[in-house]
Amino acid sequence: MQVIRKIPVKQVLTESSKQKLHNQFVSHQKQLEQECQQLQFEQRKLLSKKGISREEVTKRFQQEIAQRTDKLKWIEFQLDQLETLPLGSELTEGEVESLVEVEVGSNWEELFGKQAIIVKDGIVTKIK
Repeated sequence: MQVIRKIPVKQVLTESSKQKLHNQFVSHQKQLEQECQQLQFEQRKLLSKKGISREEVTKRFQQEIAQRTDKLKWIEFQLDQLETLPLGSELTEGEVESLVEVEVGSNWEELFGKQAIIVKDGIVTKIK
């Protein structure tokens, strides 16, 4: 019988991968800031129209802005954490699925024990 199992992919933090992550966080941060500005603009535009509930518009837009503000705080936290991490640290980047052949008598721990794929600067360095 074949079973699907998930294997974590971990990235070893190097100077170049650290810079790449930093750039991704900053890019996402800028995008969220632009979205907040756009939402505020749209809110002002809708509030100037007649026949629209000001409370509903304000409530809905404030929810959307608050969601993006929370994401911005999370990104700032991640940026702070990235700065404190030493080079060589392993960061979980994602998961991949693998097919495993399971038979009567198979060692369960061997098949589903701790395994990971280690990547350094885009190159798989270890499968453990």
